[in-house]
Amino acid sequence: MSEEHRETGTGWPRPVEPERPSGPAGEPDPRPDAPDPDELSPLAPVEPAPEEDPAEREAVPESEPEPGAVTQPSRARRFSSAGLMIAVLLALLGFTLVVQLKTTSTDPTLAATREEDLVRISSDLDSRERRLRQDIEALEESQRQLRSGEQGRQAALEEATRRADELGILAGTLPAVGPGLEVRFSGPAKAVSSTRILDAVQELRGAGAEAMQIQGADGSAVRVIASTYFVDGAEGDLVVDGRRLTGPFTIMVIGDPATMRTALNIPGGVVASVRDGGGNVTSEDREVVEVSQLHAPIKLDHARPVS
Repeated sequence: MSEEHRETGTGWPRPVEPERPSGPAGEPDPRPDAPDPDELSPLAPVEPAPEEDPAEREAVPESEPEPGAVTQPSRARRFSSAGLMIAVLLALLGFTLVVQLKTTSTDPTLAATREEDLVRISSDLDSRERRLRQDIEALEESQRQLRSGEQGRQAALEEATRRADELGILAGTLPAVGPGLEVRFSGPAKAVSSTRILDAVQELRGAGAEAMQIQGADGSAVRVIASTYFVDGAEGDLVVDGRRLTGPFTIMVIGDPATMRTALNIPGGVVASVRDGGGNVTSEDREVVEVSQLHAPIKLDHARPVS
């Protein structure tokens, strides 16, 4: 038996260890914590890891979350609530925009109106606005005069007189004079019936007539006021406030001639209806129209002025 066999004690020769390379590559690792190359050998025995005592494992407490920490589910819940609120606000904003667009849309009635009708409506509104402004200015001037000290009593007397004259003309108790129209109705009884005459009176009032009277062929006349009535009589006569008038009939009216003439000649109006029945209507402008027929004062039994 050789010396090598005796050194191992197994009868087998000692295994040949690999020689470390010489030079820089064979030098040991300069890092202080580097492991020993012999320990990295696959032939080095591996020591078993010490087993952990079950009692010590149970004694170690589990880590609890800190009070200020936010867990993942709560963060997701917060994001979900914020998204829902934003969606609700966007829906409300969209609904508001839709309602506003529908509200500010063009009126279909005005869109379907002809240009001539729109011009006429605009002109009527302008005229009404001018009249109202004039009335406001007159009332303001009257108020200033009534508050002006010594002239107050005289201004109040003049204002009361003016109002009394206006009311007297409207009530038919005072004569009136001014520019206007002379309107003449002629034709068969059907064409110049009480209905046609009443329509003419209403059209003239709507056009701004301030005073009027109607007279027959014999010159007899009746003052037309708010309470005047018209009834068909025998043989084409006309009964106005109980007084019989024979045709043809003439209405003397004070007001703006152009406006009243336009009102009578509107399509389908008084002139058209009388002509369709076989009659005729003529109107003539007058610089001075005299309405001299008076109406008896109306006695009021129940109505009293409010003080």
